[in-house]
Amino acid sequence: MSSGRPSRTGGTGLARWLLAIYLVSASKGGISALELKRQMGFGSYQTAWTWLHKIRRAMARPGREPLGAQVEADETYVGGAEPGKPGRGGGKTVVAGAVESGRGKGRGRRLGRLRLAVVPDVSAASLEGFLGQNVARPATVATDGWSGYGGLAAAGYRHEPVNLSASWGDAALRLPAIHLVFGLAKRWLLGTHHGAVRAKHLPAYLDEFTFRFNRRTGKSISHRFARVVEHAVHLPPTTYRALVATPT
Repeated sequence: MSSGRPSRTGGTGLARWLLAIYLVSASKGGISALELKRQMGFGSYQTAWTWLHKIRRAMARPGREPLGAQVEADETYVGGAEPGKPGRGGGKTVVAGAVESGRGKGRGRRLGRLRLAVVPDVSAASLEGFLGQNVARPATVATDGWSGYGGLAAAGYRHEPVNLSASWGDAALRLPAIHLVFGLAKRWLLGTHHGAVRAKHLPAYLDEFTFRFNRRTGKSISHRFARVVEHAVHLPPTTYRALVATPT
Protein backbone atom coordinates (compact mmCIF):
# COMPACT_ATOMS: atom_id res chain seq x y z
CA MET A 1 0.00 0.00 0.00
CA SER A 2 1.98 3.01 -1.20
CA SER A 3 1.73 6.35 0.50
CA GLY A 4 -0.23 8.25 -2.18
CA ARG A 5 -0.28 12.03 -2.44
CA PRO A 6 0.23 14.38 0.50
CA SER A 7 -2.84 16.01 1.99
CA ARG A 8 -3.22 19.56 3.11
CA THR A 9 -3.40 18.49 6.75
CA GLY A 10 -0.11 16.82 7.45
CA GLY A 11 1.43 14.51 4.87
CA THR A 12 0.93 10.83 4.25
CA GLY A 13 2.61 9.16 7.20
CA LEU A 14 1.64 5.90 8.81
CA ALA A 15 -0.56 7.64 11.38
CA ARG A 16 -2.73 9.13 8.64
CA TRP A 17 -3.02 5.78 6.87
CA LEU A 18 -4.14 4.20 10.14
CA LEU A 19 -6.68 6.97 10.61
CA ALA A 20 -8.04 6.47 7.09
CA ILE A 21 -8.29 2.71 7.60
CA TYR A 22 -10.08 3.27 10.90
CA LEU A 23 -12.60 5.68 9.34
CA VAL A 24 -13.38 3.26 6.52
CA SER A 25 -13.51 0.09 8.65
CA ALA A 26 -15.37 1.66 11.58
CA SER A 27 -18.24 2.90 9.44
CA LYS A 28 -20.99 0.28 9.50
CA GLY A 29 -21.79 0.60 5.81
CA GLY A 30 -18.57 2.10 4.53
CA ILE A 31 -18.00 5.61 3.23
CA SER A 32 -17.68 7.20 -0.18
CA ALA A 33 -14.54 8.86 -1.50
CA LEU A 34 -16.24 12.23 -1.12
CA GLU A 35 -16.86 11.56 2.58
CA LEU A 36 -13.30 10.31 3.09
CA LYS A 37 -12.03 13.50 1.43
CA ARG A 38 -14.07 15.58 3.87
CA GLN A 39 -13.06 13.68 7.00
CA MET A 40 -9.37 13.44 6.11
CA GLY A 41 -9.10 16.98 4.77
CA PHE A 42 -7.67 15.88 1.44
CA GLY A 43 -7.18 18.55 -1.19
CA SER A 44 -8.66 16.52 -4.05
CA TYR A 45 -11.26 13.86 -4.70
CA GLN A 46 -8.65 11.86 -6.63
CA THR A 47 -6.50 11.49 -3.53
CA ALA A 48 -9.44 10.24 -1.45
CA TRP A 49 -10.52 7.85 -4.22
CA THR A 50 -7.00 6.45 -4.51
CA TRP A 51 -6.61 5.92 -0.77
CA LEU A 52 -10.02 4.28 -0.55
CA HIS A 53 -9.21 1.84 -3.35
CA LYS A 54 -5.89 0.95 -1.75
CA ILE A 55 -7.74 0.19 1.48
CA ARG A 56 -10.23 -1.95 -0.46
CA ARG A 57 -7.33 -4.00 -1.83
CA ALA A 58 -6.45 -4.89 1.76
CA MET A 59 -9.97 -6.18 2.41
CA ALA A 60 -9.45 -9.31 0.30
CA ARG A 61 -7.03 -11.64 2.00
CA PRO A 62 -4.95 -13.73 -0.42
CA GLY A 63 -5.25 -17.45 0.18
CA ARG A 64 -8.48 -17.22 2.17
CA GLU A 65 -10.19 -20.52 2.95
CA PRO A 66 -12.89 -21.67 0.51
CA LEU A 67 -16.52 -22.00 1.52
CA GLY A 68 -17.76 -25.39 2.63
CA ALA A 69 -20.65 -27.54 3.90
CA GLN A 70 -23.96 -26.18 2.52
CA VAL A 71 -23.70 -23.43 -0.10
CA GLU A 72 -26.19 -21.56 -2.26
CA ALA A 73 -24.88 -20.16 -5.55
CA ASP A 74 -26.32 -18.05 -8.34
CA GLU A 75 -25.49 -15.14 -10.59
CA THR A 76 -26.96 -11.65 -10.82
CA TYR A 77 -26.52 -8.51 -12.90
CA VAL A 78 -25.26 -5.15 -11.72
CA GLY A 79 -25.37 -1.74 -13.37
CA GLY A 80 -27.97 0.45 -15.04
CA ALA A 81 -31.70 -0.18 -14.94
CA GLU A 82 -33.20 -3.54 -14.12
CA PRO A 83 -33.30 -5.96 -17.07
CA GLY A 84 -36.20 -5.12 -19.36
CA LYS A 85 -35.54 -7.33 -22.32
CA PRO A 86 -35.35 -11.08 -22.88
CA GLY A 87 -32.19 -12.99 -21.98
CA ARG A 88 -30.02 -13.37 -18.91
CA GLY A 89 -28.67 -9.95 -18.01
CA GLY A 90 -29.32 -7.67 -20.94
CA GLY A 91 -25.68 -6.57 -21.28
CA LYS A 92 -25.07 -5.77 -17.59
CA THR A 93 -22.07 -6.82 -15.53
CA VAL A 94 -22.38 -10.44 -14.43
CA VAL A 95 -21.67 -11.12 -10.75
CA ALA A 96 -21.41 -14.68 -9.44
CA GLY A 97 -22.08 -15.33 -5.77
CA ALA A 98 -21.90 -18.16 -3.25
CA VAL A 99 -22.80 -18.08 0.43
CA GLU A 100 -22.78 -20.66 3.18
CA SER A 101 -26.47 -21.15 3.82
CA GLY A 102 -26.12 -22.19 7.46
CA ARG A 103 -27.68 -25.61 7.14
CA GLY A 104 -25.86 -28.50 8.73
CA LYS A 105 -23.70 -26.34 11.03
CA GLY A 106 -25.82 -26.36 14.16
CA ARG A 107 -26.64 -22.67 13.87
CA GLY A 108 -30.08 -22.67 12.30
CA ARG A 109 -30.37 -20.61 9.15
CA ARG A 110 -27.78 -17.95 10.03
CA LEU A 111 -25.70 -17.32 6.96
CA GLY A 112 -21.99 -18.00 6.94
CA ARG A 113 -19.24 -16.64 4.71
CA LEU A 114 -19.74 -15.04 1.32
CA ARG A 115 -17.84 -14.84 -1.96
CA LEU A 116 -18.70 -12.48 -4.85
CA ALA A 117 -16.85 -11.98 -8.13
CA VAL A 118 -17.34 -10.43 -11.55
CA VAL A 119 -17.36 -13.14 -14.23
CA PRO A 120 -17.25 -12.73 -18.02
CA ASP A 121 -20.57 -14.45 -18.70
CA VAL A 122 -22.93 -17.15 -17.44
CA SER A 123 -21.27 -20.02 -19.23
CA ALA A 124 -20.27 -23.23 -17.47
CA ALA A 125 -16.61 -22.24 -17.76
CA SER A 126 -17.22 -18.98 -15.90
CA LEU A 127 -19.65 -20.19 -13.23
CA GLU A 128 -17.97 -23.50 -12.50
CA GLY A 129 -14.62 -21.72 -12.54
CA PHE A 130 -15.86 -19.27 -9.91
CA LEU A 131 -17.14 -22.08 -7.69
CA GLY A 132 -13.96 -24.09 -8.18
CA GLN A 133 -11.93 -21.17 -6.83
CA ASN A 134 -14.24 -20.35 -3.93
CA VAL A 135 -16.03 -23.50 -2.73
CA ALA A 136 -14.31 -26.59 -1.33
CA ARG A 137 -15.18 -30.05 -2.59
CA PRO A 138 -17.31 -32.00 -1.75
CA ALA A 139 -19.58 -29.21 -0.46
CA THR A 140 -23.28 -29.34 -1.23
CA VAL A 141 -24.11 -26.58 -3.74
CA ALA A 142 -27.71 -25.56 -4.37
CA THR A 143 -28.30 -23.67 -7.64
CA ASP A 144 -31.10 -23.04 -10.08
CA GLY A 145 -31.43 -25.29 -13.10
CA TRP A 146 -29.28 -23.17 -15.42
CA SER A 147 -27.08 -25.30 -17.68
CA GLY A 148 -24.01 -23.37 -16.57
CA TYR A 149 -24.08 -25.36 -13.33
CA GLY A 150 -24.62 -28.71 -15.02
CA GLY A 151 -21.08 -29.97 -14.50
CA LEU A 152 -20.86 -29.46 -10.73
CA ALA A 153 -21.49 -33.10 -9.85
CA ALA A 154 -18.76 -34.23 -12.22
CA ALA A 155 -16.46 -31.61 -10.66
CA GLY A 156 -16.83 -33.26 -7.24
CA TYR A 157 -19.66 -31.29 -5.63
CA ARG A 158 -22.94 -32.57 -4.24
CA HIS A 159 -25.14 -30.61 -6.60
CA GLU A 160 -28.74 -29.75 -5.67
CA PRO A 161 -30.32 -28.03 -8.69
CA VAL A 162 -33.67 -26.34 -8.11
CA ASN A 163 -36.09 -26.69 -11.01
CA LEU A 164 -37.70 -23.25 -10.95
CA SER A 165 -40.22 -24.13 -13.65
CA ALA A 166 -41.56 -26.79 -11.32
CA SER A 167 -41.45 -24.56 -8.23
CA TRP A 168 -43.33 -21.42 -9.28
CA GLY A 169 -40.20 -19.93 -10.89
CA ASP A 170 -39.22 -17.74 -7.95
CA ALA A 171 -35.46 -18.04 -7.39
CA ALA A 172 -35.57 -15.70 -4.37
CA LEU A 173 -37.88 -18.14 -2.57
CA ARG A 174 -36.09 -21.30 -3.61
CA LEU A 175 -32.58 -19.91 -3.07
CA PRO A 176 -33.24 -17.34 -0.33
CA ALA A 177 -29.72 -17.03 1.10
CA ILE A 178 -27.85 -15.92 -2.01
CA HIS A 179 -30.71 -13.71 -3.18
CA LEU A 180 -30.81 -11.99 0.18
CA VAL A 181 -27.10 -11.24 -0.22
CA PHE A 182 -27.56 -9.96 -3.78
CA GLY A 183 -30.29 -7.60 -2.58
CA LEU A 184 -28.13 -6.28 0.27
CA ALA A 185 -25.16 -5.74 -2.06
CA LYS A 186 -27.20 -3.81 -4.61
CA ARG A 187 -28.76 -1.62 -1.93
CA TRP A 188 -25.28 -0.94 -0.51
CA LEU A 189 -23.97 0.12 -3.93
CA LEU A 190 -26.95 2.42 -4.43
CA GLY A 191 -26.97 3.77 -0.89
CA THR A 192 -23.35 4.36 0.07
CA HIS A 193 -22.03 4.88 -3.45
CA HIS A 194 -25.22 6.13 -5.18
CA GLY A 195 -24.78 3.55 -7.92
CA ALA A 196 -21.76 5.45 -9.28
CA VAL A 197 -19.56 2.39 -9.67
CA ARG A 198 -17.85 1.76 -12.99
CA ALA A 199 -17.74 -1.83 -14.19
CA LYS A 200 -13.92 -1.93 -14.18
CA HIS A 201 -13.85 -1.08 -10.45
CA LEU A 202 -16.82 -3.21 -9.41
CA PRO A 203 -14.60 -6.11 -8.19
CA ALA A 204 -13.05 -3.81 -5.58
CA TYR A 205 -16.48 -2.76 -4.29
CA LEU A 206 -17.58 -6.40 -4.16
CA ASP A 207 -14.47 -7.21 -2.10
CA GLU A 208 -15.40 -4.47 0.36
CA PHE A 209 -18.99 -5.66 0.64
CA THR A 210 -17.81 -9.25 1.14
CA PHE A 211 -15.33 -8.13 3.82
CA ARG A 212 -18.07 -6.30 5.72
CA PHE A 213 -20.62 -9.10 5.33
CA ASN A 214 -18.21 -11.76 6.57
CA ARG A 215 -17.43 -9.68 9.66
CA ARG A 216 -20.93 -8.41 10.36
CA THR A 217 -21.15 -10.30 13.66
CA GLY A 218 -17.84 -8.99 15.03
CA LYS A 219 -18.25 -7.61 18.54
CA SER A 220 -15.83 -4.71 18.10
CA ILE A 221 -14.90 -2.20 15.43
CA SER A 222 -11.24 -2.94 16.10
CA HIS A 223 -11.71 -6.43 14.62
CA ARG A 224 -12.30 -5.04 11.13
CA PHE A 225 -9.58 -2.43 11.55
CA ALA A 226 -7.02 -5.02 12.65
CA ARG A 227 -7.83 -7.31 9.73
CA VAL A 228 -7.34 -4.55 7.15
CA VAL A 229 -4.00 -3.55 8.68
CA GLU A 230 -2.92 -7.20 8.86
CA HIS A 231 -3.72 -7.75 5.18
CA ALA A 232 -2.20 -4.43 4.08
CA VAL A 233 1.30 -5.20 5.36
CA HIS A 234 1.46 -8.24 3.08
CA LEU A 235 0.42 -6.41 -0.10
CA PRO A 236 2.88 -4.92 -2.59
CA PRO A 237 2.64 -1.16 -3.21
CA THR A 238 0.32 0.10 -5.91
CA THR A 239 -0.13 3.40 -7.69
CA TYR A 240 -2.96 5.54 -8.97
CA ARG A 241 -1.97 4.62 -12.53
CA ALA A 242 -2.22 0.94 -11.71
CA LEU A 243 -5.67 1.44 -10.18
CA VAL A 244 -7.08 3.21 -13.22
CA ALA A 245 -5.30 1.12 -15.86
CA THR A 246 -7.48 -0.77 -18.29
CA PRO A 247 -7.63 -4.46 -17.28
CA THR A 248 -5.76 -6.76 -19.62
